[in-house]
Amino acid sequence: QSSAEFKAVNPMQQVPALKIDGITLSQSLAIIHYLEDTRPNPRLLPQDPKKRAQVRMIADHIASGIQPLQNMTVLKQMGEKKMEWAQNCIASGFQALEQILQHTAGHYCVGDEVSMADLCLVPQVSNAERFKVDMGPYPTITRINKALLELEAFKVSHPSQQPDTPAELRA
Repeated sequence: QSSAEFKAVNPMQQVPALKIDGITLSQSLAIIHYLEDTRPNPRLLPQDPKKRAQVRMIADHIASGIQPLQNMTVLKQMGEKKMEWAQNCIASGFQALEQILQHTAGHYCVGDEVSMADLCLVPQVSNAERFKVDMGPYPTITRINKALLELEAFKVSHPSQQPDTPAELRA
């Protein structure tokens, strides 16, 4: 993501970026919304307005409230304290998320259908593992993540399985 070639794709030099249908999109939620709008099967947002709002709330909680605090630009600024910084940011976000999920979760983040919230959860748990966050205090997050990782789509799309994943982060 630091290459000049990637900067031409995404001037922010952040992942993800997706070239699709003649456009280039960055930012996870923008990409997910586009896929939902153009490829609605499987559905990533529930029909029920309350559940739909809960899915969006959880996705935003992760994508806006937890994940940006571990972007490479932020971690570089933290220097030697980057591990501690990342652990604290994730733990703080997961404490709130665990409480939210206790009210919304079924088999997955909101009920028993995979949703946009679940697409945000798995990479954030991967980050938590990368930064050696103790997952003991988050049994609901852990249970949902485990259930999602049993699904083929999540297995093959896991961050550790991507061709550009650094060797030390590969599964």
